[in-house]
Amino acid sequence: MTDKRPELLSHIAADGSARMVDVSAKPETARFARATGAIVMAPSTLAAIAANALAKGDVLAVARLAGIMAAKRTADLIPLCHPIALTDVAVTLEPDDSLPGVRVEAVVRTVGKTGVEMEALTAVSVALLTIYDMAKAMDRSMTITDLSLAEKMGGASGAFARVDGARVAP
Repeated sequence: MTDKRPELLSHIAADGSARMVDVSAKPETARFARATGAIVMAPSTLAAIAANALAKGDVLAVARLAGIMAAKRTADLIPLCHPIALTDVAVTLEPDDSLPGVRVEAVVRTVGKTGVEMEALTAVSVALLTIYDMAKAMDRSMTITDLSLAEKMGGASGAFARVDGARVAP
């Protein structure tokens, strides 16, 4: 298979094999990405998490730390991601009675040759998985949902923002 549109499939070599993108000629620029996701659970599980009443400890604090650590290890998890020196990772977790569940957001920043979208998505994913792990003894029916890139800035492709679930490039 020959890649006829390499700008769209940058991880595919001319012979069709997977490859890491060569970013050596790209300039270093400020990069930013924000990802979001949620975990839906029984109201009693959310109440126990909010009250810090689970036997495994403070679910939200552990999930926040897990998300930060995951962002820093993204290149170890996603085969073609570049190792990136991150300058900031912030993970916020908000209990939401309307779900019921927890909403998670990760904001990741760097100055570099490639973006941090995967790092933000990985941070949210692992934070959500950590919540599931810590609360599964109480509620195995929890559902991880709505994982998405909310916005990104920097690089040649410019800015991207998700509005009302629709993809919009500003």
